[in-house]
Amino acid sequence: MRKLLTLLLTIACCYPVAAQKFQPNWASLNTRKMPEWFHQDKFGIFIHWGVYAVPSYAPVIPNSGYSYAEWYWRRIVPGTGKEENEAYRQKFVDFHNKNYGANFKYEQFEPLFKAEMFNPDQWADVLKKSGAKYVVLTSKHHEGYALWNSAEADRDWGHPWNAVTGTPKRDLLGDLTQSVRNAGLKMGYYYSLYEWFNPLWLSNKERYVKEHMIPQLKDLVNKYKPSLIFADGEWDLPDTGWHSPEILAWLFNESPVKDEVVVDDRWGSNTRNQNKGALYVTSEYGSGMDKNVVWEECQGVGHSFGYNRNEQLNDYKTSNDLILMLVDIVSRGGNLLLDIGPTADGRIPIIMQQRLADIGIWLNKNGEAIYGTEAYTHSYQWSAGMVPSKTGKNAFANYSVTELIKPRKDTAHIEAFFTTKGKDLYCILPAYKQEIRIKDLKVPAGSTATLLGSNKRLSLKNTGKDCLINLASLKPGEASEVMLVLKLKNAL
Repeated sequence: MRKLLTLLLTIACCYPVAAQKFQPNWASLNTRKMPEWFHQDKFGIFIHWGVYAVPSYAPVIPNSGYSYAEWYWRRIVPGTGKEENEAYRQKFVDFHNKNYGANFKYEQFEPLFKAEMFNPDQWADVLKKSGAKYVVLTSKHHEGYALWNSAEADRDWGHPWNAVTGTPKRDLLGDLTQSVRNAGLKMGYYYSLYEWFNPLWLSNKERYVKEHMIPQLKDLVNKYKPSLIFADGEWDLPDTGWHSPEILAWLFNESPVKDEVVVDDRWGSNTRNQNKGALYVTSEYGSGMDKNVVWEECQGVGHSFGYNRNEQLNDYKTSNDLILMLVDIVSRGGNLLLDIGPTADGRIPIIMQQRLADIGIWLNKNGEAIYGTEAYTHSYQWSAGMVPSKTGKNAFANYSVTELIKPRKDTAHIEAFFTTKGKDLYCILPAYKQEIRIKDLKVPAGSTATLLGSNKRLSLKNTGKDCLINLASLKPGEASEVMLVLKLKNAL
């Protein structure tokens, strides 16, 4: 008997332990290890595309939180959303009445959402050349219109309300997914849990969740196998109302993406910035986080996520500002999900293509300091002077990092950002200086300093508690490039 037990134990040890079974509660779900690809990839592209691309309008009020064109339907319906600024909402109503008429219903925009110029391979090429590693498309925003053939959408709206049975007559989501994956990028989906005016949602929220939302989300996952799910529209119900723990247990245990999928923190009115084991933390237009959590900041190239025809050139961030934003977020341990808004006929606006191309050119040369890196002990190095008080994990909350790199009298500015990889330290400079002193760093013997994209070795030496690097040998073309990146090999 002893020999038999020994044999059985030996056989059991030769087989892998069964995969962990996650229970539908946060204590169990939070034991799941976040898939490593997300934290390592650093940069993704967000795409907001739906029927709202037809009116494509919002008044532009910078830093107001109201300049979202994708909220058009909500804004033109009186008495919805007590949180709204009524004077601002009236601007939408006035625009709508003047250009379409007071009796023109939002659903009447759908026949104009034709996507006739949509070329998914061209989109994928633009996204690939931006240097992004993953893409997140709005499978369905709060308007409820699905970009794939969703039976739940048509059934519960009572008319065609998806891109296949509707006017485009095309699986927009599926076609882009195939092209993006062919380009070597990961594909994820934004999914709104609620729908503003879905008849079932308005009449019976519990039935909506069980009969519409849950089967629709599972259909999306089973058909298209996303690497990432960006849930949103969660604020009307707590996690129990959405049955979020049960959904996530299915996702992590049984779904076809159970080992790879990464999920955000928007699964109930009580879940944001919580449950940091199972979910990554989302930051939108400015809250920011720090290196102690897995987090992602999302911002648009302009003010709006959905395409807004009302935005002017000055409403778009410059390429340099976008590169700076990426560097700042990565130096603080986060990811950047940068949004673009295509037009109703299926084009990525040229200005957005140009911004993405510029980021890609910079990353092609300097991506080593971004991809697969970790945050340093401190993200920034400040110049002499008084350091602004509103910094740290809320660095985007009330001002732009673009302002923080500008030299000012008696006020400190950021003169360097840092990332690390193994024993190497990357020092990213917003502006050229003939000499950079990295404070409180003494490099060991054998350390070297180079400019990324160049084989030129730079002079470095320890002086007191600091490390001094001389950049005077750089040629004018090298020195003028935006955001120079120095690699200090074996410096840590």
